[in-house]
Amino acid sequence: MTDFLSDDYWNKRYLDESTGWDLGEISPPIRAYVDQLEDKELKILIPGAGNAHEVSYLHNLGFTNVHVLDFAPIAIQTFLEKNPDFPASHAHVADFFEFNGSFDLIIEQTLFCAIDPNLRSKYADKSASLLRKGGMLVGLLFNQEFDGGPPFGGTKSEYIDNFKPFYDKLSMEECYNSIEPRQGSELFIQLEK
Repeated sequence: MTDFLSDDYWNKRYLDESTGWDLGEISPPIRAYVDQLEDKELKILIPGAGNAHEVSYLHNLGFTNVHVLDFAPIAIQTFLEKNPDFPASHAHVADFFEFNGSFDLIIEQTLFCAIDPNLRSKYADKSASLLRKGGMLVGLLFNQEFDGGPPFGGTKSEYIDNFKPFYDKLSMEECYNSIEPRQGSELFIQLEK
């Protein structure tokens, strides 16, 4: 099996521009969520951010404590080159499972579907450990199965089983504002620690 937790694997995907999941901009469901946030000082983490359109969007809106994390050095390097006014100290080349910090909000866009499904419970535990009490994990999960991967799909009931031991409040609803090719295949999640 391919090592999806290898920085070499992801560096190659970015260098080859083999990033079919990338919309070229922040996804509409996440943009709608971000647009209603009022506290610009929230400490926010976007893990497995890739080209980090969500990070750019938040930063350009004036959010001052946004952190971007990716396993692939080339992804972070490219992001910083495209966003020279972003604080480099908030850009982290690291393994999500080894990363430490304390955040008010984690935005999930593509990391969960990129890791081996056997690590999903570990992801749920780790994400919860990075959140302050009352913190939220918000974002998108695929609501369909895929052959092979990444991306790896799944079902709402499977996700609930993964997250329920680590979160006190779970909301997972079908997205009403997904891009057309993903209509009916995305869940918008809001999980509170």
